[in-house]
Parts: sequence; C-alpha cells; structure tokens
Amino acid sequence: MNAPYKLPPRPPHPPTRISLIGVPTDVGASVRGCSMGPEALRVAGLAEALERFGVDIRDCGNLVGPANPQRAAEQGFRHLDEVRSWEHVVHDAVLAELQAERIPVMLGGDHSLAIGSISAVSRHCRATGRKLRVLWLDAHADFNTASITPSGNIHGMPVSCLCGYGPQELTGLSGDIPALHPDELFEIGIRSVDPGEKRLVHEVGIEVFDMRSIDELGMRDVMQRVLAGLDDNTHLHVSLDVDFLDSAIAPGVGTAVHGGPTYREAQLCMEMIADTGRLASLDVVELNPALDVRNQTAELAVDLVESLFGKSTLMRSPQDRMYDHTSMDKGRVPHAH
Repeated sequence: MNAPYKLPPRPPHPPTRISLIGVPTDVGASVRGCSMGPEALRVAGLAEALERFGVDIRDCGNLVGPANPQRAAEQGFRHLDEVRSWEHVVHDAVLAELQAERIPVMLGGDHSLAIGSISAVSRHCRATGRKLRVLWLDAHADFNTASITPSGNIHGMPVSCLCGYGPQELTGLSGDIPALHPDELFEIGIRSVDPGEKRLVHEVGIEVFDMRSIDELGMRDVMQRVLAGLDDNTHLHVSLDVDFLDSAIAPGVGTAVHGGPTYREAQLCMEMIADTGRLASLDVVELNPALDVRNQTAELAVDLVESLFGKSTLMRSPQDRMYDHTSMDKGRVPHAH
C-alpha cells in the first residue's frame, strides 16, 4: 500500500505584525455613537480572530482627544478644532507603527479620522520611496468641501482634504499637499453623492466604481481593475467604512444607505485584496453600536477583516487565483454622475 500523501512543508516566514489603534470619537460625524466603535470591535473578538492566523498582534489601546462639543457648523465646518486635534493624534500613532514595520489598523471612530491615518501613510511612503494606492470602500464619496457641504460634518470631507481641498491644518498634515493624488485612489461601492460633490469628483478625476459599476461589471472585475499593477514597492491602504455594506446586513452605522454590496460581494472584495499580499495599513470606521442589533455589524466587520488578512475556505496556491493583479492594465469606467 502506498504511503499516505503528505503536503510539502510551507516555507518559514515571519508572522504578520499588526497594531490595533482605537480612536473613540465621533466629532466629525452627523450622528453620535461611533465613538463606541473600537470597543465593539474588541468585544466582537477582533484581536482573538487575527491571533488564530499566527499574527503578531498588539492592541495599542485607545488614543485620547477632545470630546464632541455638539456645536453647529462655523464657516462650513463642524468641530474643526476638535477634528484637527484628533487628526494629529491619529497621524502620529499610525506613523509610529509604520516606522516600527507593523501594520496599523485604525479602529474608528468616524471617517474623518482617515485624514490622519492616510496622511501618515503618505508621509511614510515618501520617506521610504514606495508607491501608494488607497481603496476607499464606502457608500459615500466623502468629497465635500466647506463651500458645498450640506451639513459641515467633516466625515463627509476626508477625501477632498487628502486631495488638497480644505483648510491647511488638515490638507498639510502629511507634510506635502496634496497627501493623496487622484490616480492613487479608487472609490468602491459608492451610492450616495451630494450634488456639488458629484461635480467636484468628476472634475478632479477620481476613479469611482459606484454600485451601478459593480452591478454591470461584477465585484470580481471591479477588484481586478483596482488591484491592477500592484508590485512589491506598493503600499496598499484600505479605508473601510462599514456603511460600504448593504444596510440589511450592517445596520450599525450612522448613515446607512440601501443597495450596497452583499455579504458574498464584500467577502470576495476582501479575499482578492488579501491575495495580493500588499495590504500594509487599514481603517475600520463608522461602526455605531448604538444603532446595531446584538453587535452583529461589529461581528461582520471582524469577519471581513479576517478575510483581509487571509481567511479563506480552502488553501489556495497563487496559480489557483483567477486573475493576475501584477500585469492587468487598469481599466476605467465612467465616474459617478
């Protein structure tokens, strides 16, 4: 009888080094509650889930910043001073983990905090000579400015600030303006864009894969396009707003929008990102436990983050993948109108 087949040993490699950074604030949001998001993710077992993959995980605890004063907008911004303070704290914390050669995972908190995290990533990429690519997974384009915003909430402005549209205390946080160039950014899952924001996104030339694009092309084709051309010198940052998901499966968000990606579409998105092996920093934002049902949205977010870091149904070798992200030319589809 033939001896039973044994799988060949996997080559040794250092464990992935991840740092969780809690940012408990909702100063940039329209609805209170996402300040509780970091703890909800911890209760849902984020650290324990990642540890099961042999990850070197470090929970850095929660950053500290000003409370939410709940004031009206002034000159087009709500809570600009408070947001600025939080952005500096986030920037410094994320940059420190990047310099320590760890993967920072920012647990929000509202999406304005991505100004701080991505500014730190941008600064780090310039210092190390790496290319930057940002995937913005969101129901909203987040490209409002003080002159076109209907609310003044800065969680609707992080992309515009990163692209150089806004007050210098936010646009210049990375040490360079803009921190992010439009050709370094892809927005995915968009389905709610304000009228003035729609025109500005089109003029700037941001590549947006809205839900119509996903419906027409399929999530696999969309992800092939946004991941095309990644190489060993690319820093891939994912900014995951939990309202990216369809509100039927993710009710615990402050600005829910129907018609988002399904569970399987979201899982495919995460698994294809994981396949690249290029994920180097992550935001998880806008989780609002006050609006959730038995923490189910936090548990779903943990499930997706597991997939980002390699959870899969089967063990897949590189040749099993149905696409090649290193050679495929970037395709373009019409911007959101």
